[in-house]
Amino acid sequence: MKKLYSALSGDNRTRDVLLVLVVSVLLWEAAVAIFQPPLIFLPPPSAVWAEFMSSPGVFLKHMGYTLSTTAVAFALSVILGVFLAVCIVQSPFLERTVYTLLVALNSVPKVALAPLFVIWLGVGVAPKLAVAIMLAIFPIVIDTVLGLRSVEPDMISLAKTSRASRFQVLMKIQFPNALPSLFAGMKVAVSFALVGAIVGEFVAGGNGLGFLVLVAQGQFDTTRVFVSLVLLGLMGTILFYAVDFLERLMLPWHVSQRGHRPSAAPVAAGV
Repeated sequence: MKKLYSALSGDNRTRDVLLVLVVSVLLWEAAVAIFQPPLIFLPPPSAVWAEFMSSPGVFLKHMGYTLSTTAVAFALSVILGVFLAVCIVQSPFLERTVYTLLVALNSVPKVALAPLFVIWLGVGVAPKLAVAIMLAIFPIVIDTVLGLRSVEPDMISLAKTSRASRFQVLMKIQFPNALPSLFAGMKVAVSFALVGAIVGEFVAGGNGLGFLVLVAQGQFDTTRVFVSLVLLGLMGTILFYAVDFLERLMLPWHVSQRGHRPSAAPVAAGV
């Protein structure tokens, strides 16, 4: 409970985030009022809010679908990514094969792979999960491998001298040392998982905010597109700070948490 209270009340990050969002919305409304662009190009926040309130159930339903896909893909990416990272660190053969394969796959635009997943897996949730996992798993593996390898060699030697097994060295020395790097990868991966879910919804639509964007774009309904984009922005921000909160809860001892310095912003995902 002490850790939870400290993570919740230790700084003013939540207040600052809300302040930035409110100021951004006010500037957006003021810019539209001053420059008066055509509604089809840039609707004001008031019009976006009115569009959302006209059918909130529809938007929230599709938002929930996208959120569930993103959460499942992110969780699977963390589990699979950590497992692969451990295997890569423990096996030079896997480093030469699996690691190289991951780098090669990460270089391929995921939009180009999404149609293949639809052919292989159908038009349900499976291709959306596959695209999201492919986007999210790479930073998890890279950062976890970096963390596992960043242990001082003298510490490893001391553990081996004390007759510690490889599993004990991994769980009691390497893995705790890798947690800060793992959380850094998770902050990037959660944004990538959301992007992957949207890409999957573009290709295999039917549900989700990505599907709503496609439908609204076909009808030239810019206001409806902006509703979906705003919801996606809010969802991405909440997911990122949820991972950040979990990091502060689990790693209050780490140097990055001293002085409550703000975390790095999520990297933009290129697809």
